Amino acid sequence: MDLSEVTERISRKLEAKGAQPDRQKIESRLRRLVEEFGVNMVEAERTVTNDLAREYNLTGVGVSSTELRPIAEIVPGEWVTIEGKIVALTPSLSPSIAQSGIIADSSGAIRFVTWTRANAPAMEYGHWYRIESAVVDDYRGSPNLNIHSGTTISRLEKDIPLLPSITPITELKPGVGSVRAKVIQDWDVFHERMLQTGLLGDETGTIKFVIWKDEDKEKLELDTVYNIFYATVDEYNGRLSLTLNTAMYIADEGDIEVGRNETEIRGALVHVAPGSGLIKRCPVEGCNRTLSRQNYCPVHEIQPNFRYDLRLKAVLDDGERARNILMQRDLVEELVGITLDEAIRIAESNPLGMDEIFYRVRDAVLGRYYICSGGEFAGRLLVDSCTPVTFKPEELAALLNRAGGEVA
Repeated sequence: MDLSEVTERISRKLEAKGAQPDRQKIESRLRRLVEEFGVNMVEAERTVTNDLAREYNLTGVGVSSTELRPIAEIVPGEWVTIEGKIVALTPSLSPSIAQSGIIADSSGAIRFVTWTRANAPAMEYGHWYRIESAVVDDYRGSPNLNIHSGTTISRLEKDIPLLPSITPITELKPGVGSVRAKVIQDWDVFHERMLQTGLLGDETGTIKFVIWKDEDKEKLELDTVYNIFYATVDEYNGRLSLTLNTAMYIADEGDIEVGRNETEIRGALVHVAPGSGLIKRCPVEGCNRTLSRQNYCPVHEIQPNFRYDLRLKAVLDDGERARNILMQRDLVEELVGITLDEAIRIAESNPLGMDEIFYRVRDAVLGRYYICSGGEFAGRLLVDSCTPVTFKPEELAALLNRAGGEVA
């Protein structure tokens, strides 16, 4: 939160009650409390709001609340009292933060942060607490519970079982969510701190997931269904993703027919990217990463017993927008007219090796028109089907005749 944001929020609350506050004076009061007296922003907002409410003789504007609220109903800008169970604790990334994690009740869950200046008692995983007079702000597009010096925390001697509500993937919102989903893709990891990333899907659609390296976390298995409780839902460039480090995930014996939000593109294939054609993959179970020319896997190092694969990384232009596309082996074999076994034999007997397959793939598809459909994710179309657009002389003749008639 910055001063202008808090000033605007206080002003709107007062104006809603008929007052005409001076925004400059509000910001001046906030700045004095924060910069001169070292009061944190949350406490400063409460103090200024309550003082102005008394000055204008207004009621219902104060920002303290003792009424117990369901977590699912609270929104940014409110001061609330909740009761919930600590379902996740996350490492603090700043000395100004004493504790952070997720607290949940039967209605939902929310991320929380306890500021060091609050000198609040630490909460323990798996226990219930009553948190009075905490403020809710907006963090990356989702509600976030702030525990400050004016917040009261009381441990509750109860253990009420929580059954998280499963949300369809297409209905997820930034914050905290629980899903039942199938691991449909396991992607290459390009960050040393990342344990796994890939694609989850349920009957309604798909979403990217990430697990960062943590001694308590294990990788998900491809083609397995999981019940995932209390994952963090983040938004970046208009796209949602799940971070599973706060989540508990349990394998499910059932199956899911994954639904896809299909995108269809009709255009010219204008570029074939490096990494297309014949590639080598890591043979270690659950890895599947692309190897370098020296058979090196970024996780499992040198892998002499690699396995071959075919793929196409390209750009398809529909005349208005160029999109990155990715095709797997079956589509590449169909479009290029070469099987994986044939490609291997050619590469092993040709002086150019695997480069020969790249050139053959490029020459077979570059500059041609296709109708491609699939799931679009992170700016790339993961192609499920691709049909060449064939030239039809009769359509061209009809267009030429019509154009000639208009000229005449």
